[in-house]
Amino acid sequence: MAPCSADPSGPTLFGTRTWTLMGPDGQSYASATPGALGGHRRGRIYGQLNCRSALQAIVRGGYVPQRVFFADEATAIAAGYRPCAVCMPQAYANWQAKHP
Repeated sequence: MAPCSADPSGPTLFGTRTWTLMGPDGQSYASATPGALGGHRRGRIYGQLNCRSALQAIVRGGYVPQRVFFADEATAIAAGYRPCAVCMPQAYANWQAKHP
């Protein structure tokens, strides 16, 4: 499976940009709008695009190839990802209470 990317794939036939997002089935698809949430494929974690923890991991290297993007939280959850404890502490606490 090709990695998902928030980077636009460039012009399409009609001159519009597309972004690669992950769907609820875990498969990548092209979208006319960028993702609202980012995630890490191997860790199966999703969070805000400006998450301090994710940005630090990107700087350290090795994180970007595992980066995925979601249109919304419901899609990330349906794809089997959990909320980030750093940037989404309340959603993480709710998830943790349901998954002891």
